[in-house]
Amino acid sequence: MDIKALIDREPIGEKVTIKGWVRTFRSNRFIALNDGSTVKNLQAVVDFEQQPEDLLRRITTGACLALTGTIAESQGRGQNIDLMVEQIEVLGDASAEAYPLQPKKHSLEFLREIAHLRPRTQTFGAVFRIRHALQFAIHKYFNDNGFFMVHTPIITGSDAEGAGEMFRVTTLDPKQPPKTEEGEVNWKEDFFGKETNLTVSGQLEGELFALGLGKIYTFGPTFRAENSNTTRHLAEFWMIEPEVAFNDLFDNMELAEDCLKYVIRYVLEHCEDDLNFLAERQQNEEKGLAQDKRSIPLMDKLRSVVDNEFVRCSYTEAIEILRNSKPNKKKKFQYVIDEWGADLQSEHERYLVEKHFGKPVILYDYPAKIKAFYMRLNDDGKTVRAMDILFPGIGEIVGGSQREERYDVLKQKVEEFGIEEESMWWYLETRKFGTCVHSGFGLGFERLISFVTGMGNVRDVIPFPRTPKNAEF
Repeated sequence: MDIKALIDREPIGEKVTIKGWVRTFRSNRFIALNDGSTVKNLQAVVDFEQQPEDLLRRITTGACLALTGTIAESQGRGQNIDLMVEQIEVLGDASAEAYPLQPKKHSLEFLREIAHLRPRTQTFGAVFRIRHALQFAIHKYFNDNGFFMVHTPIITGSDAEGAGEMFRVTTLDPKQPPKTEEGEVNWKEDFFGKETNLTVSGQLEGELFALGLGKIYTFGPTFRAENSNTTRHLAEFWMIEPEVAFNDLFDNMELAEDCLKYVIRYVLEHCEDDLNFLAERQQNEEKGLAQDKRSIPLMDKLRSVVDNEFVRCSYTEAIEILRNSKPNKKKKFQYVIDEWGADLQSEHERYLVEKHFGKPVILYDYPAKIKAFYMRLNDDGKTVRAMDILFPGIGEIVGGSQREERYDVLKQKVEEFGIEEESMWWYLETRKFGTCVHSGFGLGFERLISFVTGMGNVRDVIPFPRTPKNAEF
């Protein structure tokens, strides 16, 4: 039986066997055991005199044990039940001197260096159980709403974002690659007969399936070779990307808002213990900070999403709000807003959400110059049907758009962005054969987990972070 089931059921008087890892062993009497099923430990009470001394010496922090005994009502504070131990089996020893996870506070940076052990900590146990719950909720939401999941390719010959920050995939010898007569690398000799990369998005392929199956979503790994060491960037991360035929931009907003509310509500209902632990952790971490430096309390932040209608605000209206705001006039923003066309930064997004509107915001109709080639051009010729959803504490969490369904306009955009038409022939052809209005969005999974857990660095919400100069484990 796992510890979560025991704590939930409290089967007083039953004899059980539990297995897990020692968090603490104090007074040679009390073992705090955890098996990963819950943030809570089970207190096991050992009669010191009934156990061999050499066995007790092996009960150290990190050791793996099987304990058999009877469940009794706890005489101490902090738990309702204890396990009165009758039999101990050491399944795996842990050297007391060498085990890195001693019962004390460790920095998140240190724990990233021992990523093979950090799931045993309370913090990361909570984070990764919530990660699982969010993943399940996302699949459930789309399945229950008639979407079909599509596995889009991880290896691709196209750059969906047009940014060029991609990881190359090749079998050619890096020291002596085959050359053309002009002295260039001859990619025709490569495995796929052309240049290929790891995908930055499954969107383009997802669009093709939406124009046949109606409503689809992808949920897969994506890769960016962006040399960035910020708390918001990973080289490998996961994306959720729904795509819906016949949806315009405002339908897209409705879908994204409904989806986000559903998955956050799911976690609030199913991960109460883990969320409460993380909320308390955040509170403790920020104890010494001034009130204006503290984060929004975790539960309040999550409730602000599920309990509020998201504000719809055009980019043009947002620029006016920002330009006339006190932080902008007093030059408190790092990036001062002077004119229409500026690319909004995280500080601007958070001002709109946290200070001006006080609830999540959907910005839409952005300048065409700062958005991707596939977004539908508005009649004004200068804005596109793009949307970003902004959340408190984190800024942008979703980016999406109504896609450009007109063949001539899309072909012109491909040329303007300097994208090789030859590599996009299949994407362009969908606009020739039964084109229609369609829309979709991308939700960065790690950013969603960061928001829900209150963890400030995306490296702490993915099991094995991949960042510049770091591919351990």
